[in-house]
Amino acid sequence: MEKHERGSGSVRIKQVVVGGAAAFSIYVLSAGVTASAQLLVARIVGVHTYGIYAYVIAWITILAYFCALGFDIALLRFVSAYQTKGASSLARGVIQYAERRSLTAGVAVTLVGCLIIGIWPMPLSAELRNTFLVGLVLIPILALLWIRCSIVRAFGGVVPALIPDRVVRDGLLVMVVVVAGLLFGVHLQAQQVMFAVVAGSIIGLALASLAVRRLYPNSVKAAAPQYAPASWRRAAVPFMIIAGAEALLNRAGVVLLGWFGETRDAGIYSLVFNIAFLVVLPRTAINTLFAPTISSLFAGNDRATLQALVTKATLWTLSIAVLIALALAVMAKPLLSWFGEDFVAGVPALYALLIGQVVAAAF
Repeated sequence: MEKHERGSGSVRIKQVVVGGAAAFSIYVLSAGVTASAQLLVARIVGVHTYGIYAYVIAWITILAYFCALGFDIALLRFVSAYQTKGASSLARGVIQYAERRSLTAGVAVTLVGCLIIGIWPMPLSAELRNTFLVGLVLIPILALLWIRCSIVRAFGGVVPALIPDRVVRDGLLVMVVVVAGLLFGVHLQAQQVMFAVVAGSIIGLALASLAVRRLYPNSVKAAAPQYAPASWRRAAVPFMIIAGAEALLNRAGVVLLGWFGETRDAGIYSLVFNIAFLVVLPRTAINTLFAPTISSLFAGNDRATLQALVTKATLWTLSIAVLIALALAVMAKPLLSWFGEDFVAGVPALYALLIGQVVAAAF
């Protein structure tokens, strides 16, 4: 019996290793696509317009995380646990509940945001105002996209959960910038860049929806939905607060600089922060499969495998994070100069952010 448990634990750890490697590959690919998008946007539209885009997308991302209501994280716990226990009705119920509530919240915030932009007493430039109006449409799209990607992850689809959000959005942005800016010489404004992000997000949502339909277990699909909203909200609200606060803290520099009208500095800081965020890739990649596995192991009371998994994941993520941070520190000045000479001013900030990310990985 004990030998069987050890064998089962080894299989689970191997699944996380393989899944983590696949997730890390997708994150590396998405980081390359994102870096390409940032490079092209920054070089073609200039630091001022890029700063407007970065400022608006920071606000939109923060609001979208709050509109997801914490279910983009909570679903990993509930769906995995319900499947382990054979509670298919509750699994279907929590999925429907999460999608409907997050979509309602996103649409409401979009409408309120458009109203605020329309009556805002402080003067806003036409480019900033238009970029906000386009960007506000993203809020319910992103919230629902994240929800559905979490459902795919909970059903075991690591790669299909990552591609719609991590690759498609910025991939389409790269295509638009290359075609319009480089091939046709069109001077793109921030609202046009935001239009490309909206289009990419819609395509990503469609792909995530197809993945949900393909991976949806027949047992869950055939079950009548059962609801336990009180317990779901109790679990989801802390996740919403944590995710929203993390998004706010991550983008606080861009938001504050943009709020005080320093869009140029906001653009520089945003680019530097995105580069430093590469250090987070190992931790996030492992967590992609690790999060639902935690729920499954905990529900099955397999504490020994859970402890072994935590230990190994911690060592992997910290070691790779240190290597990435060292490489970026060495290449800091030439790397930022590729984005334009104006961005070289962000080198000291990049050093500070790299140190912070390594410390975060250590903890």
